[in-house]
Amino acid sequence: MDNIQTNTRAGNVAFASGDLSAKNGYLAKLTSTGVALPAALTDDTPYVIVDGGTSETVVKPLNRGEQIRVMLKGTCSQGDLLCAADPTTAADAGKVRAVPTAAGTYKLIGIAEESGVDAQAVLVRAFDKSVTVAASQG
Repeated sequence: MDNIQTNTRAGNVAFASGDLSAKNGYLAKLTSTGVALPAALTDDTPYVIVDGGTSETVVKPLNRGEQIRVMLKGTCSQGDLLCAADPTTAADAGKVRAVPTAAGTYKLIGIAEESGVDAQAVLVRAFDKSVTVAASQG
């Protein structure tokens, strides 16, 4: 038997990074130079920072089978669907927010498994899907 999976690993993983030392609980993307905070709503963010460093950061992959805490922008109720907050506001890059009511297509990060307030590390069950909010018929 030819086992090609001998050098893979599950769970937390460390990558090179810029200074993410104050970003535990934030979403992260993988780039050619390591992990970074998202810069656009279209960035894929399959990781959450669990031990941010100044040149190396440990991240945990988002996994449907596990809960994880992610920093929240605004408020949410238990059961709310969560998407990425707008990373063009630097303080919000890597945070999640409740899916807004404004028309648009949003990439879901997961579902809130508890209610949360702004800047809380809210409990999330991850899943990956898009949702479209229709314009109101006014």
